[in-house]
Amino acid sequence: MRTIVSAAIAAGAAPSGRALTPVPSPAPSHPPPRERGTRLERFCWSPSSPGEGGWEGAGEEGRGDEGPAVRIGHLALIVLLALLSIPLHAEDLRGRIQLLAKGGKSPDRGSDVRQAIVWFEPAGSHPVRPAGEPFEMVTRRKELVPRVLVIPRGSRVRFPNQDPILHNVFSVSSPNQFDLGLYREGPGKEKRFEEPGLVRVYCNVHHDMVAYILVLDTPYSASPSAAGDFVLAGLPKGPGKLTVWHEQGDPWTGTVELPQKTPVQIGIEIVRPLIPAHLNKQGQSYFRSQRDRYDNR
Repeated sequence: MRTIVSAAIAAGAAPSGRALTPVPSPAPSHPPPRERGTRLERFCWSPSSPGEGGWEGAGEEGRGDEGPAVRIGHLALIVLLALLSIPLHAEDLRGRIQLLAKGGKSPDRGSDVRQAIVWFEPAGSHPVRPAGEPFEMVTRRKELVPRVLVIPRGSRVRFPNQDPILHNVFSVSSPNQFDLGLYREGPGKEKRFEEPGLVRVYCNVHHDMVAYILVLDTPYSASPSAAGDFVLAGLPKGPGKLTVWHEQGDPWTGTVELPQKTPVQIGIEIVRPLIPAHLNKQGQSYFRSQRDRYDNR
């Protein structure tokens, strides 16, 4: 009898008159990627238990967190986009600025070369974007800080007053002239500078409060070190104009072709005092009997 039953099972018949239930084949351990609508799922396949498979990180409905491979792919894409935003053939321009005494024959010993600004304007179009947040030039201890401020064209500058006295910051430098009026200690007012150029900033109350705002139409600018060395990095290859400005000298301008193999050597002759002669906003002298009319000495 055992032989007959075994033969029947082998032949596909059910013993004792019962129908055989087909045994399902085990799921493949590495199924191909599956479609969900029109999107190809790219989750990683990993067996959940022996003989079973599951979409790793897919959750109940196969929509969970992305797998490691997808995250690495996203990171690679971000890095690629960042690299594409860097100008091709970017060049560095190096140089040294030396301040010269009046006459230009010997080094000047009393001026700070770190107050110089050097900038490069490529021959092609390289528009700059205004800064999202305002820059600040603070009145503090009867000084304007920083003394030299470089901003992109179209940016705003706020003038907080950190002194317990009144100030009246103004400029007559056209086309960026402004007058903030008298204001007390506090966050101060803002001014947007729409046109490129040098803005000489004064206080109508205190003669010795002097500062400068350079509104530039290029993103390539730098200040030199105490030794006068500077580096302008990431410049586009080709011709352009290099300018050096210092408050006590006349601007230096030259044409540069990039790449530049040797550092640029620039001399600026000091021809003006640290506190230049200037009038108040009404075009009148600050002084009465050789003293600041607000006794600022």
